[in-house]
Amino acid sequence: MVKIVQISCGTEYSGVQKEIERAAETFGAEIIIPETDLDYIEEAYEKFGFECASSGIKLMIARAMSVVEGRTDADAIFIATCFRCAEGALVRNEIRRFIQQNTRLPVVTYSFTERTKADELFIRMEALSTIVSRKSILAREKQEGLTLGIDSGSTTTKVVLMENNEIIGTGWIPTTDVISSAEEGMKEAFKETDYKIQDIEGMGVTGYGRLTIGRHFNADLIQEELSVNSKGAVFLSNHQKGEATVIDIGGMDNKVITVHDSIPDNFTMGGICAGTSGRFLEITAKRLGVDITELGSLAIQGDYHKTPLDSYCIVFGIQDLVTALAAGSTKEDAAAAACHSVAEQVYEQQLQEIDVREPVIQVGGTSLIEGLVEAMSDILGGIEIIVPENSQYIGAVGAALLVSGMAKTE
Repeated sequence: MVKIVQISCGTEYSGVQKEIERAAETFGAEIIIPETDLDYIEEAYEKFGFECASSGIKLMIARAMSVVEGRTDADAIFIATCFRCAEGALVRNEIRRFIQQNTRLPVVTYSFTERTKADELFIRMEALSTIVSRKSILAREKQEGLTLGIDSGSTTTKVVLMENNEIIGTGWIPTTDVISSAEEGMKEAFKETDYKIQDIEGMGVTGYGRLTIGRHFNADLIQEELSVNSKGAVFLSNHQKGEATVIDIGGMDNKVITVHDSIPDNFTMGGICAGTSGRFLEITAKRLGVDITELGSLAIQGDYHKTPLDSYCIVFGIQDLVTALAAGSTKEDAAAAACHSVAEQVYEQQLQEIDVREPVIQVGGTSLIEGLVEAMSDILGGIEIIVPENSQYIGAVGAALLVSGMAKTE
């Protein structure tokens, strides 16, 4: 059983502890809470060097120290604090950095509310469990044979057919019914080849609809998108060795993942509002009267400073956009402002929760919006961002790659 060490403050009296444990158990993991005594708490607090008023925060520090010093056996780390606690937010990030600097354990951080339920934690716990239990599969660097990958996303379904490390067929379909969308995507992918579904040696599925389509097609691999997408990203960008940061701004949520030798070791996901997602850019393009594929080139020509978008909310963000256009802002400036708004929110909500490591790889359908890529580079101080060929297919590519040779590695 995978041992996930929980380092947190306030989960018991907030009523979310049982939800955390249920989420972990769903994916074959066990929550471990390090035991410490008062003397060790004071000793660890002095060593850590972070001044705080809360006794609960001091206990968090001691528990983190017990992991680093080998007093607690751990396979992965889950760090959580209440969203209302500013001190907790600060120490959460410091503890995450401390553990990453002193261990090779995968870490996820989370800000909970009193209403947090197990299903909100599923993908995080599944990813931690996967990273530990399928490390040998995640380390695969080559795709072999004929395999199919399906990424059933919230907005689009992507399908990739791979043969001996090459993409030979692709499908891209708007997601409606997840099974019929996958079937249409498969038809597109096979249409480019002489193969049929009966010829494939393995099928891997990921994305929001993975469980449904995985059961329907009897897939060989059903895996969450955090580990699969990061694998597809480093494979396509030819950065499977060393460090990397993967940014995936999706139709419904966002993922930022740091990777070491193809293995994710820290990730954040989600966002406060859809205003920081690809959906906001779709609505922006519609309001500007252009196709989403034209929004990026339009934004490159504009100046975001001339059209302020101050709201994190998708509704009020569009209201800001409408007001600016009525006041005389150009379409170019509005497109640039929309791209910069999304990039800024990804930075504030997620990129500050990790240590960005170069190269930075931007993937997913929104990576084809060049104005968004430019805005993200600007937000990160001019860091060059890699957008690999076929970046919109990373989930399907990762699934096809990971399922390759599973029988040999498991």
